[in-house]
Amino acid sequence: MPSHLRLHFIGNLQRNKAKKAVSIYDYIQTVDSIGLAEKINSSARDIQKTQKVFLQINIADKKDKKGFLTSEIISASEKIKQHKNIVIKGIMILPPITKDKKVYIDYFKKARKIKEEIQNKNPECKSLSMGMSGDYIEAIKEGATHIRIGTALFGERKK
Repeated sequence: MPSHLRLHFIGNLQRNKAKKAVSIYDYIQTVDSIGLAEKINSSARDIQKTQKVFLQINIADKKDKKGFLTSEIISASEKIKQHKNIVIKGIMILPPITKDKKVYIDYFKKARKIKEEIQNKNPECKSLSMGMSGDYIEAIKEGATHIRIGTALFGERKK
């Protein structure tokens, strides 16, 4: 692999797949629990790697969605920061789908503020992964450093 490429894992990562993900990816963007972080840390330690991660925030605090609740993300980031084989490089959000761009903008602003709060205690947390094909411009205006534009590149998924 060329040295300038960085592979990011985006998607639901099951704990039993963490070892494989750590061996392949430079970044894991969807760390959504303390348990997953511990498994990633253990797997990274086994291969003497420091795994770069983004913490996934359940920005709307929906019970049926993955990610840390907004009320627990700061304390979770402090716990995860203690692991020797993980470095928190950013946060990521997947807001609930809506056609109202104002709702997305509110989530993006909230995510930026949370990232800044984490970054105050953890200077390496500089990245903010948010925004998709339909709202990436608003996400960038609110500080996104990483966007996901698969639909814009490849078209709608076949149902």
